[in-house]
Amino acid sequence: MAANQEDVKLLGVAESPFVCRVQIALKLKGVQYKFLEQNLRNKSELLLKSNPVHKKVPVFIHNEKPIAESLVIVEYIDETWKNNPILPSDPYQRALARFWSKFIDDKVVGAAWKYIYTVDEKEREKNVEESYEALQFLENELKDKKFFGGEEIGLVDIAAVFIAFWIPIIQEVLGLKLFTSEKFPKLYKWSQEFINHPVVKQVLPPRDQLFAFYKACHESLSASK
Repeated sequence: MAANQEDVKLLGVAESPFVCRVQIALKLKGVQYKFLEQNLRNKSELLLKSNPVHKKVPVFIHNEKPIAESLVIVEYIDETWKNNPILPSDPYQRALARFWSKFIDDKVVGAAWKYIYTVDEKEREKNVEESYEALQFLENELKDKKFFGGEEIGLVDIAAVFIAFWIPIIQEVLGLKLFTSEKFPKLYKWSQEFINHPVVKQVLPPRDQLFAFYKACHESLSASK
């Protein structure tokens, strides 16, 4: 069945890097979809019914069948729409792409969330250090490639949208110097290439809106110390 706007829906919020991953995959494939903005403080019946386990976004609904978890959704999109492949065809390369995508979620995104939402300075320093080590691994993995998978955007790049776009905003809010062109020249060059890619540019949320969102989060946390 050809997918059209009626049977492809994405439940999400504009400031989520996980939702952004799915939007990049859909744009790369040229899939038309309906974006249903969610209020996470007052979750819709559709969200609760579609993702009863985690009750989180993104949720992708294709022909009334819901799928949760951003990396799972990206793989589903890649298998459903065959043009512009996101995962490599070689099984070993595909396994590596999955490994590094999971590494980004476990080691970079996990630590970064903690240093946004922690008020304890020592705890924050520990999380920043963890992120630094993880970014060093990615710097070495990137080598001299344009994107992690070579010349075209792939799964690892999509997973790393958080590093390219969200981390620079978060570090600016917190006054950190974690991800810079001096410390990570290859990764920084990759990030500029990636966020300026015409497909990626179309779906990134407005930077000033995101900055205001994290600044407000940080200020309310600091006030509650």
